[in-house]
Amino acid sequence: QVRLAESGGGSVQTGGSLRLSCAASGYSASGNCMGWFRQAPGKEREWVAAIYFGDGKSYYSDSVKGRFTLTQDYAQNTMALHMSNLKPEDTGVYYCAGLGQQSQPLWWWKCIAGRDDGYSDWGRGTQVTVSS
Repeated sequence: QVRLAESGGGSVQTGGSLRLSCAASGYSASGNCMGWFRQAPGKEREWVAAIYFGDGKSYYSDSVKGRFTLTQDYAQNTMALHMSNLKPEDTGVYYCAGLGQQSQPLWWWKCIAGRDDGYSDWGRGTQVTVSS
């Protein structure tokens, strides 16, 4: 059974930084695809970033590109989202999501495209609040 556990949320002022972590357990292989989504109060969930463990490439939404960075730890099967220059509009619950390695060619494309159906596993979320 796959389990994703987020940590690192909190409150910061505009311009501050936070680091979110997601620890994954239960994946049978190491070439997974994992990502982050967020949901602000009263808004739909939106994709933030994704990383494909197979080649280490990361992908970002336009709203966070240049401010957020994904890193991964292959040995620990974890990933971290380094958030800097935070803005009030970054406030929301941040969810870690993942999809274990599949057999189909280019199976990870939905994951790096930020599609909900590109993920099969979800964490419970961690709150990030950015005050002005």
